[in-house]
Amino acid sequence: MFRDGIKPATILVVFLFGCVAVPAFGADCIVADPTGTPLNVRSAPQGSVLSVLENGVSVEVVDELSRGGKRWAKVSANGETLGWVFAAYLDCAAADDTRKSAPMHPRTAPQ
Repeated sequence: MFRDGIKPATILVVFLFGCVAVPAFGADCIVADPTGTPLNVRSAPQGSVLSVLENGVSVEVVDELSRGGKRWAKVSANGETLGWVFAAYLDCAAADDTRKSAPMHPRTAPQ
């Protein structure tokens, strides 16, 4: 029934561990959604939309994970956890790291 000896339990293990967390960065970021629309803040990665963030808003990444090959970041602002956003739409620079997740968008202060 399953080819090459792949069993349903193996598929389940691969699926569960394909959604592993990666270390939180603690980076200060600016919303930089290239679509020009507000960035959805979700209850969980790919979850229901809780609110939106406009481009230029400052947030802090408090957790990060990869799901389905995409990076998601749990963000906070002013000490309040907001929810999960698509991490590629954040322009981040940690204190000890000069890399940015969205290098095509220069960091600018909110208007």
